Amino acid sequence: MDDAQLRTVWRQRQFNDRAAHISQPLGVLTRHILAKRVRQLSSLASVWDEVIPAAIRNHTALEGFSRGTLTVLVDSAPHRFQLQMLLDGGLMGEMRRRFSGAIDKIRLVAGQFYSVDLSGASRYHFQPPRVRLNSPDFDA
Repeated sequence: MDDAQLRTVWRQRQFNDRAAHISQPLGVLTRHILAKRVRQLSSLASVWDEVIPAAIRNHTALEGFSRGTLTVLVDSAPHRFQLQMLLDGGLMGEMRRRFSGAIDKIRLVAGQFYSVDLSGASRYHFQPPRVRLNSPDFDA
């Protein structure tokens, strides 16, 4: 074998680093998946703020919107009951009328969240409710 052939064989046997930067898949995720979700929730949030009374709205947080179902966190059972009565009493129709997308149903979920972070800026953070030992959700 001459020198040129040896170099070619040596280059072919070298390990090729084919790792991609993490920015590539994160960029795709941000542009295509998260951006759509943020647009939908921001338009829903503006409608939610207009329709729901402030006394109840302060105890809720929009968690997600998927396949026509809006998931809303409510921090206490009395507020959840009041919100359900308002939605059944006509606010659901008003939400459908004002929102450009299709809202099939609104799912109310018990949960806790923080309305402000340490700096005082508005922020929602979901904390799942604690499971009691005598609860049917507890798997022993």
